[in-house]
Amino acid sequence: MEDKACPLPNIKNFSISGLNRITDCLYLGNAKSAKNSNLLDAHYITCIVNISLENGKDNSLDIAYIHVPVSDTPDTCLSKYFEDIADKIHSVKAKGGHTLLHCVAGVSRSPTLCLAYLMKHHGLTLLAAHDWLKRCRPIIRPNIGFWKQLINYEITLFGKNTVTIIDSPIGLIPTVYKNETKNMVSF
Repeated sequence: MEDKACPLPNIKNFSISGLNRITDCLYLGNAKSAKNSNLLDAHYITCIVNISLENGKDNSLDIAYIHVPVSDTPDTCLSKYFEDIADKIHSVKAKGGHTLLHCVAGVSRSPTLCLAYLMKHHGLTLLAAHDWLKRCRPIIRPNIGFWKQLINYEITLFGKNTVTIIDSPIGLIPTVYKNETKNMVSF
């Protein structure tokens, strides 16, 4: 990826709960980070995309705001937002701005849309996008339904997939979690 915005390991750039820089124009965070005006100013955030049921818009901030009201459940259709949100992040970048993508914890919904953006506008495979994002924000873990949607999106974009869904001792998982579950015992 030409944009080396996530220079790990560098503990100064790492925040497990706040926001993390993903690219030169994109940050991924939680709901609390989206309400911290000092943090938003420090990272020159010009657009906030909130992917949660709670509309946390702070009208005192002069920042573009997009609310995608969806729940974090495997049956939620998030893929219908992949193109529009990826294009919005790209558009904000083209105008010299920075986007904060967040949900409640920055673990499932917002990372899913971030992965879609990395695939579409950085040309990364789903596996490469996940590896990059995981280095930038280690707590990401999209739910299984979002993984299925990302796999289908990767096929749409590239005609093939680099991640599949497999059975494991804990149920269905994407292959990126295979090593984490290989020593688990099912009862």
